[in-house]
Amino acid sequence: MRCVDWKQKSTRLQAARPPRSNHYSAQEAMPKKKPIYLFASLAFLAAAAGAQITENGLPIDQLSAQERFERRLTQEVQVVASATPAVVFIETDTKTRVLDFWGRVRSRSGRSSGSGVVLSGSGFIVTNYHVVKGATSIRVSFEKSIDDQVYEADLLSFVEEEDLALLKIRGARKEFATVPLGTSSDLMIGERVLAIGNPYGITHTVSVGIISGLHRGIKINTPGSGLSLQFDDLIQTDASINPGNSGGPLLNINGELIGINNAVNTEAENIGFAIPIDRVREVLEQQLISPDRYSAWLGFETSQDDDVVVRDLVSGSPAALAGLRDGDRLLALGDEAIDSLESYRLARVGLRPGHLTSIRVQRGESTISLPVQAWDKTDGLIYERLGVRVEPVAIGRNGRFLRLSALSSGGPAEAIGLHRGDLINALRKSRGRLTQAYTFRYRIDLAQFLDSIDPAAEIEIEIRREGELYRGKLQLK
Repeated sequence: MRCVDWKQKSTRLQAARPPRSNHYSAQEAMPKKKPIYLFASLAFLAAAAGAQITENGLPIDQLSAQERFERRLTQEVQVVASATPAVVFIETDTKTRVLDFWGRVRSRSGRSSGSGVVLSGSGFIVTNYHVVKGATSIRVSFEKSIDDQVYEADLLSFVEEEDLALLKIRGARKEFATVPLGTSSDLMIGERVLAIGNPYGITHTVSVGIISGLHRGIKINTPGSGLSLQFDDLIQTDASINPGNSGGPLLNINGELIGINNAVNTEAENIGFAIPIDRVREVLEQQLISPDRYSAWLGFETSQDDDVVVRDLVSGSPAALAGLRDGDRLLALGDEAIDSLESYRLARVGLRPGHLTSIRVQRGESTISLPVQAWDKTDGLIYERLGVRVEPVAIGRNGRFLRLSALSSGGPAEAIGLHRGDLINALRKSRGRLTQAYTFRYRIDLAQFLDSIDPAAEIEIEIRREGELYRGKLQLK
């Protein structure tokens, strides 16, 4: 076999090429044609796009820029634009008690986050309770292009078994955007829905889907609580709901709130759940803003209708000292207008002890504003039932006592001759098999004792005065 030197062969090949002319070989032409094919494809796509026809029979390329923009304003885009200003990103600082290796109790700090939705212009927010459980501080923020401020918020009330909580933006001095409440009674499988939230801390994320099922019953292990909750009437959706979406809104195509997102099946894709808004509204009205959730005490009751008229005013209470009277019709509490019993309860649950606020009332033909400083609910209950205000004191080696710091004129304590400065040594129920004497070192213990006794019941009281013990019987209110 004849061997040919490669360099020599290469030289021969190059020498054998014909002189360059206007005609190209196939090998040379192939790479050159790729851009031509690409430009031809782009031209074809552009021509196809230009050939698209609108609903009115006009080619899209003949529409003005404004008209093309308006065609992109779908219902979903409009829902997001209207609802986003009312969706908040919730961040919390938490402290939990844990056991270390040696069995000692330690405090562990942490952080968590979630979503919420504003229900009232004055800053009331509904969210999942597991989002704020154990929080030592709560911060809420809105979409930064709308409001770049970070607000402190207070946990007003919660119902753990429903995984719902009510927050209030602290010291709000502006009107916040809200989401209109819809109904979950007429939802349809296949109906278009949107979820807005903050999955994995990625704020104000929107996902779109449909209602996949109704009246779903599932068991949920709420994060960080170790509590398993059984739900029997959840909305199932394939809109993406991830950790961080909890507490955010599920909206229908009209922009109405139809559910609060609260769970996701982590073992499958596109299976999320939301608490129906009708259930949220029921829990809100019957539990979250019910009178037993109030932390502040004003000293009066109201009529149970939308007139909201003052009745059963307690003498010497904050409201009485402010000048309120039985028969006054409530018009506003602080910045919250009152036009129904529900609006009064919402404003009432947001009232904080020790804060100075104003009550606007209608009295006859006149409208009057009265400044009032609410008491702590514990102080109010003791004052209302026993007719005294108390303060904890330490006396020598005998330990801690509750001392009478003020008495209600004509109240049960004054009626039997108790004085300011007397120390409560013990209380005893006068009737029944349980005749144990109870001693109290803290106000909350005394309040709980009084709350457990029927109205108008008789109790025995033992007090210390100038080193002497005195006993008597009094009738509670």
